[in-house]
Amino acid sequence: MTLRAIENFVDTYPIARPVLNGAVTVASVWLCLVLLPLRLPGMELAGISPNWLLIWVVAWSVKRVVWQGAIAGLVLGLLQDGMTAPEPTHAIGLMIVGALTSKLQKQKYVQEDFISVALIVFLMAVISETVTAIQFSFIGDRSLSEIWTYHQFVALSSAILSSLWAPVVYFPLNRWWETMSVPEQN
Repeated sequence: MTLRAIENFVDTYPIARPVLNGAVTVASVWLCLVLLPLRLPGMELAGISPNWLLIWVVAWSVKRVVWQGAIAGLVLGLLQDGMTAPEPTHAIGLMIVGALTSKLQKQKYVQEDFISVALIVFLMAVISETVTAIQFSFIGDRSLSEIWTYHQFVALSSAILSSLWAPVVYFPLNRWWETMSVPEQN
């Protein structure tokens, strides 16, 4: 089914638009959750893989208000905590990422192209990993030098990989959400 056929379908049956949009959004989150623990060849750097949920939060937040970005980050962070240890939590970092990304777009610092999206994801990955490192510092079961040395490695690896893979998530979802929001703008 092409995008044009889907547009015709949802124009014919208006109730289908929010249902289909919600289904695609939930399916994209689910796919990112499934990809998160996978370590496929060519998708990892020294054991670190892209942060798919962070990429999704950035894609969601770019064209939304701050509270929507923060809520998306909180929900996806809690989902990630459900797959991993809840301490330190990923919810705080992803919530900050969602809010900051929304704030960037709102102030028109960002253009919608490959480089802008990659740079936003790079910056947000560093911020998210820094929030995690701060949480590890408060837990106190490791030395600060060990935490911050490892943080540099993880933050840089995650930021590089996530920014390189960001267009794979961002552009299809952004196109979908733009297509689904057309009648709301009229």
